Amino acid sequence: MKTSIRALTGMKKANSISMISIQGFREEQLAGREEILFNELHGKRIIEKAHAHDFFIINLFDNAKGVHTIDSIDHTISNHQVHVLFPGQVHKWNISEGTIGYQLMVERAFFEKFAPYFRFSFTNYQNHPVIQLTGNAFSLLLYEFDAIKNELEREDSLVHLISARAAVIAAIVSREAELAFTEFKVYQSNKRLATFNMLIDEYFKEVKLTRFYADKLNISANYLNILCQKHLKISATQLIQQRVGTEAKRLLQTTGLSIKEIAFELGFIDHAYFSNFFKSQTGISPTEFREKG
Repeated sequence: MKTSIRALTGMKKANSISMISIQGFREEQLAGREEILFNELHGKRIIEKAHAHDFFIINLFDNAKGVHTIDSIDHTISNHQVHVLFPGQVHKWNISEGTIGYQLMVERAFFEKFAPYFRFSFTNYQNHPVIQLTGNAFSLLLYEFDAIKNELEREDSLVHLISARAAVIAAIVSREAELAFTEFKVYQSNKRLATFNMLIDEYFKEVKLTRFYADKLNISANYLNILCQKHLKISATQLIQQRVGTEAKRLLQTTGLSIKEIAFELGFIDHAYFSNFFKSQTGISPTEFREKG
Protein backbone atom coordinates (compact mmCIF):
# COMPACT_ATOMS: atom_id res chain seq x y z
CA MET A 1 0.00 0.00 0.00
CA LYS A 2 1.31 3.42 -0.92
CA THR A 3 1.41 6.46 1.33
CA SER A 4 -2.07 7.90 1.73
CA ILE A 5 -2.73 11.40 0.40
CA ARG A 6 -4.49 13.60 2.91
CA ALA A 7 -7.61 15.36 1.61
CA LEU A 8 -7.16 19.10 1.99
CA THR A 9 -9.36 21.87 0.62
CA GLY A 10 -9.24 25.63 0.19
CA MET A 11 -6.26 27.78 1.07
CA LYS A 12 -4.84 27.50 4.57
CA LYS A 13 -2.14 29.40 6.37
CA ALA A 14 0.31 27.41 8.44
CA ASN A 15 2.91 29.77 9.83
CA SER A 16 4.48 31.19 6.64
CA ILE A 17 3.39 28.35 4.34
CA SER A 18 0.20 28.56 2.25
CA MET A 19 -1.74 25.44 1.25
CA ILE A 20 -3.25 26.24 -2.15
CA SER A 21 -6.27 24.59 -3.75
CA ILE A 22 -6.50 23.77 -7.45
CA GLN A 23 -9.32 26.33 -7.70
CA GLY A 24 -6.72 29.09 -7.66
CA PHE A 25 -5.39 27.96 -11.04
CA ARG A 26 -8.62 27.51 -12.97
CA GLU A 27 -8.75 31.05 -14.42
CA GLU A 28 -5.35 30.69 -16.11
CA GLN A 29 -5.79 27.10 -17.28
CA LEU A 30 -5.10 26.46 -20.95
CA ALA A 31 -7.45 23.47 -20.93
CA GLY A 32 -9.19 21.51 -18.24
CA ARG A 33 -12.16 19.96 -16.55
CA GLU A 34 -13.08 19.45 -12.90
CA GLU A 35 -10.61 16.60 -12.35
CA ILE A 36 -7.50 17.88 -14.15
CA LEU A 37 -5.97 21.09 -15.56
CA PHE A 38 -3.37 21.61 -18.27
CA ASN A 39 -1.10 24.68 -18.30
CA GLU A 40 2.00 25.74 -20.17
CA LEU A 41 5.10 27.37 -18.69
CA HIS A 42 6.75 29.97 -20.90
CA GLY A 43 9.61 32.27 -19.96
CA LYS A 44 10.74 33.57 -16.60
CA ARG A 45 8.69 32.55 -13.57
CA ILE A 46 9.51 33.17 -9.95
CA ILE A 47 7.80 31.87 -6.82
CA GLU A 48 9.68 33.56 -3.98
CA LYS A 49 7.49 32.35 -1.13
CA ALA A 50 7.40 28.61 -0.56
CA HIS A 51 3.93 27.06 -0.55
CA ALA A 52 2.22 23.69 -0.85
CA HIS A 53 -0.71 22.33 -2.88
CA ASP A 54 -3.56 20.03 -1.91
CA PHE A 55 -3.40 18.33 -5.32
CA PHE A 56 -0.91 16.40 -7.45
CA ILE A 57 1.28 18.20 -10.02
CA ILE A 58 3.52 16.87 -12.74
CA ASN A 59 5.75 19.32 -14.63
CA LEU A 60 7.41 18.38 -17.92
CA PHE A 61 10.27 20.68 -18.91
CA ASP A 62 11.41 20.90 -22.54
CA ASN A 63 13.97 23.73 -22.67
CA ALA A 64 14.56 24.98 -19.16
CA LYS A 65 16.98 26.54 -16.69
CA GLY A 66 16.59 27.56 -13.09
CA VAL A 67 16.21 26.20 -9.58
CA HIS A 68 13.22 24.34 -8.12
CA THR A 69 13.28 24.08 -4.33
CA ILE A 70 11.21 21.13 -3.07
CA ASP A 71 10.95 20.30 0.63
CA SER A 72 13.90 22.63 1.35
CA ILE A 73 16.18 20.96 -1.23
CA ASP A 74 17.37 22.89 -4.32
CA HIS A 75 17.08 21.03 -7.63
CA THR A 76 18.65 22.36 -10.83
CA ILE A 77 16.06 22.70 -13.61
CA SER A 78 17.34 21.59 -17.01
CA ASN A 79 16.12 20.30 -20.36
CA HIS A 80 14.06 17.12 -20.58
CA GLN A 81 13.14 16.70 -16.94
CA VAL A 82 9.95 15.71 -15.16
CA HIS A 83 9.17 17.13 -11.70
CA VAL A 84 6.50 15.44 -9.60
CA LEU A 85 4.88 17.09 -6.58
CA PHE A 86 2.57 15.22 -4.23
CA PRO A 87 0.02 17.02 -2.02
CA GLY A 88 1.68 18.69 0.93
CA GLN A 89 5.16 18.98 -0.57
CA VAL A 90 6.53 22.50 -0.11
CA HIS A 91 8.09 24.21 -3.11
CA LYS A 92 9.20 27.43 -4.77
CA TRP A 93 11.14 28.09 -7.94
CA ASN A 94 13.13 30.55 -10.03
CA ILE A 95 12.71 29.65 -13.71
CA SER A 96 14.87 31.46 -16.26
CA GLU A 97 13.93 33.24 -19.49
CA GLY A 98 13.36 30.99 -22.49
CA THR A 99 11.94 28.12 -20.50
CA ILE A 100 9.27 25.95 -22.11
CA GLY A 101 7.34 23.50 -19.96
CA TYR A 102 3.97 21.88 -19.40
CA GLN A 103 1.91 21.18 -16.27
CA LEU A 104 -0.78 18.75 -15.29
CA MET A 105 -2.61 19.61 -12.07
CA VAL A 106 -4.70 16.72 -10.80
CA GLU A 107 -7.38 16.55 -8.12
CA ARG A 108 -6.73 13.96 -5.41
CA ALA A 109 -9.71 11.69 -6.22
CA PHE A 110 -8.81 11.60 -9.92
CA PHE A 111 -5.13 11.01 -9.15
CA GLU A 112 -6.05 7.90 -7.20
CA LYS A 113 -7.53 6.37 -10.37
CA PHE A 114 -4.11 6.08 -12.01
CA ALA A 115 -1.88 6.19 -8.91
CA PRO A 116 -1.18 2.41 -9.03
CA TYR A 117 0.83 3.00 -12.21
CA PHE A 118 3.40 4.80 -10.06
CA ARG A 119 5.00 1.46 -9.29
CA PHE A 120 6.96 2.46 -6.20
CA SER A 121 6.14 3.91 -2.82
CA PHE A 122 5.08 7.56 -3.05
CA THR A 123 7.85 8.33 -0.56
CA ASN A 124 10.43 7.28 -3.17
CA TYR A 125 9.11 9.87 -5.61
CA GLN A 126 8.90 12.50 -2.86
CA ASN A 127 12.55 11.84 -2.05
CA HIS A 128 13.47 12.04 -5.76
CA PRO A 129 10.96 14.52 -7.26
CA VAL A 130 13.17 15.55 -10.21
CA ILE A 131 13.86 12.90 -12.83
CA GLN A 132 16.16 13.38 -15.81
CA LEU A 133 14.58 11.78 -18.87
CA THR A 134 16.05 9.87 -21.76
CA GLY A 135 15.29 11.37 -25.17
CA ASN A 136 12.80 8.64 -26.01
CA ALA A 137 10.97 9.00 -22.69
CA PHE A 138 10.70 12.77 -23.10
CA SER A 139 9.16 12.32 -26.56
CA LEU A 140 6.66 9.79 -25.22
CA LEU A 141 5.67 12.03 -22.31
CA LEU A 142 5.35 15.09 -24.55
CA TYR A 143 3.01 13.11 -26.81
CA GLU A 144 0.82 12.08 -23.86
CA PHE A 145 0.74 15.61 -22.42
CA ASP A 146 -0.31 16.97 -25.81
CA ALA A 147 -2.94 14.25 -26.20
CA ILE A 148 -4.42 15.09 -22.79
CA LYS A 149 -4.51 18.80 -23.69
CA ASN A 150 -6.28 18.03 -26.97
CA GLU A 151 -8.82 15.82 -25.22
CA LEU A 152 -9.46 18.47 -22.55
CA GLU A 153 -10.15 21.04 -25.28
CA ARG A 154 -13.04 18.94 -26.63
CA GLU A 155 -16.52 19.74 -25.37
CA ASP A 156 -17.21 16.00 -25.14
CA SER A 157 -13.89 15.10 -23.48
CA LEU A 158 -13.75 11.55 -22.11
CA VAL A 159 -12.53 11.30 -18.53
CA HIS A 160 -11.66 7.59 -18.93
CA LEU A 161 -9.41 8.36 -21.89
CA ILE A 162 -7.64 11.09 -19.92
CA SER A 163 -7.18 8.70 -17.00
CA ALA A 164 -5.70 6.08 -19.32
CA ARG A 165 -3.21 8.57 -20.73
CA ALA A 166 -2.30 9.73 -17.22
CA ALA A 167 -1.63 6.07 -16.34
CA VAL A 168 0.79 5.87 -19.29
CA ILE A 169 2.57 8.97 -17.97
CA ALA A 170 2.85 7.42 -14.50
CA ALA A 171 4.28 4.20 -15.96
CA ILE A 172 6.87 6.06 -18.06
CA VAL A 173 7.91 8.24 -15.09
CA SER A 174 8.30 5.11 -12.96
CA ARG A 175 10.49 3.43 -15.55
CA GLU A 176 12.69 6.53 -15.86
CA ALA A 177 12.97 6.83 -12.07
CA GLU A 178 14.11 3.23 -11.90
CA LEU A 179 16.80 3.98 -14.50
CA ALA A 180 17.93 7.19 -12.78
CA PHE A 181 18.10 6.20 -9.11
CA THR A 182 19.73 3.18 -7.46
CA GLU A 183 17.05 3.19 -4.76
CA PHE A 184 14.32 2.43 -7.31
CA LYS A 185 16.40 -0.34 -8.90
CA VAL A 186 16.87 -1.94 -5.50
CA TYR A 187 13.17 -1.93 -4.68
CA GLN A 188 12.33 -3.34 -8.10
CA SER A 189 14.82 -6.21 -7.80
CA ASN A 190 14.35 -6.98 -4.10
CA LYS A 191 10.70 -7.57 -3.22
CA ARG A 192 11.38 -7.85 0.52
CA LEU A 193 12.90 -4.37 0.64
CA ALA A 194 10.08 -3.00 -1.51
CA THR A 195 7.55 -4.45 0.93
CA PHE A 196 9.56 -3.10 3.88
CA ASN A 197 9.49 0.37 2.32
CA MET A 198 5.72 0.24 1.90
CA LEU A 199 5.26 -1.08 5.43
CA ILE A 200 7.24 1.90 6.70
CA ASP A 201 4.82 4.20 4.85
CA GLU A 202 1.92 2.46 6.55
CA TYR A 203 3.21 2.16 10.12
CA PHE A 204 6.04 4.66 10.68
CA LYS A 205 3.96 6.91 12.95
CA GLU A 206 2.99 4.08 15.26
CA VAL A 207 6.02 1.76 15.16
CA LYS A 208 9.71 2.57 14.83
CA LEU A 209 11.23 -0.76 15.89
CA THR A 210 12.96 -2.82 13.21
CA ARG A 211 11.74 -6.03 14.83
CA PHE A 212 8.10 -5.15 14.08
CA TYR A 213 8.79 -4.84 10.35
CA ALA A 214 11.00 -7.91 10.28
CA ASP A 215 8.20 -9.95 11.86
CA LYS A 216 5.81 -8.79 9.15
CA LEU A 217 8.34 -9.88 6.53
CA ASN A 218 8.87 -13.25 8.27
CA ILE A 219 12.59 -12.64 8.68
CA SER A 220 14.84 -11.71 11.60
CA ALA A 221 15.64 -8.10 12.45
CA ASN A 222 19.31 -8.90 11.89
CA TYR A 223 18.68 -10.21 8.37
CA LEU A 224 16.56 -7.14 7.54
CA ASN A 225 19.48 -4.95 8.60
CA ILE A 226 21.84 -7.01 6.46
CA LEU A 227 19.57 -6.51 3.42
CA CYS A 228 19.37 -2.76 4.00
CA GLN A 229 23.10 -2.35 4.54
CA LYS A 230 23.94 -4.44 1.49
CA HIS A 231 21.54 -2.86 -0.97
CA LEU A 232 20.77 0.63 0.43
CA LYS A 233 23.97 1.29 2.41
CA ILE A 234 21.99 2.29 5.52
CA SER A 235 20.45 0.36 8.39
CA ALA A 236 16.77 -0.55 8.64
CA THR A 237 16.45 1.79 11.62
CA GLN A 238 17.91 4.68 9.60
CA LEU A 239 15.40 4.03 6.82
CA ILE A 240 12.53 4.25 9.31
CA GLN A 241 14.00 7.37 10.89
CA GLN A 242 14.39 9.06 7.49
CA ARG A 243 10.67 8.56 6.83
CA VAL A 244 9.76 9.99 10.25
CA GLY A 245 12.10 12.95 9.67
CA THR A 246 10.58 13.71 6.27
CA GLU A 247 7.08 13.74 7.71
CA ALA A 248 8.18 15.87 10.65
CA LYS A 249 9.54 18.52 8.26
CA ARG A 250 6.29 18.58 6.30
CA LEU A 251 4.16 18.92 9.41
CA LEU A 252 6.36 21.73 10.71
CA GLN A 253 6.14 23.60 7.41
CA THR A 254 2.56 22.99 6.32
CA THR A 255 0.48 22.80 9.48
CA GLY A 256 -0.26 25.06 12.40
CA LEU A 257 0.19 22.21 14.87
CA SER A 258 2.36 22.92 17.88
CA ILE A 259 5.62 21.00 18.20
CA LYS A 260 4.05 19.04 21.05
CA GLU A 261 1.09 18.12 18.80
CA ILE A 262 3.44 17.09 15.98
CA ALA A 263 5.39 14.91 18.40
CA PHE A 264 2.15 13.19 19.40
CA GLU A 265 1.07 12.85 15.73
CA LEU A 266 4.33 11.06 14.96
CA GLY A 267 4.08 8.69 17.90
CA PHE A 268 6.68 10.22 20.24
CA ILE A 269 6.06 9.93 23.96
CA ASP A 270 6.93 13.55 24.69
CA HIS A 271 8.05 16.86 23.20
CA ALA A 272 11.66 16.54 24.39
CA TYR A 273 12.14 13.08 22.84
CA PHE A 274 10.84 14.34 19.49
CA SER A 275 13.03 17.48 19.62
CA ASN A 276 16.14 15.41 20.33
CA PHE A 277 15.27 13.03 17.49
CA PHE A 278 14.68 15.89 15.04
CA LYS A 279 17.94 17.61 15.96
CA SER A 280 19.84 14.34 15.49
CA GLN A 281 18.37 14.09 11.97
CA THR A 282 18.73 17.71 10.83
CA GLY A 283 21.24 19.42 13.11
CA ILE A 284 18.68 21.99 14.26
CA SER A 285 15.69 21.99 16.60
CA PRO A 286 12.06 21.81 15.34
CA THR A 287 11.58 25.44 16.41
CA GLU A 288 14.64 26.58 14.45
CA PHE A 289 13.53 24.62 11.40
CA ARG A 290 10.05 26.18 11.51
CA GLU A 291 11.42 29.70 11.96
CA LYS A 292 13.86 29.15 9.10
CA GLY A 293 10.81 28.44 6.93
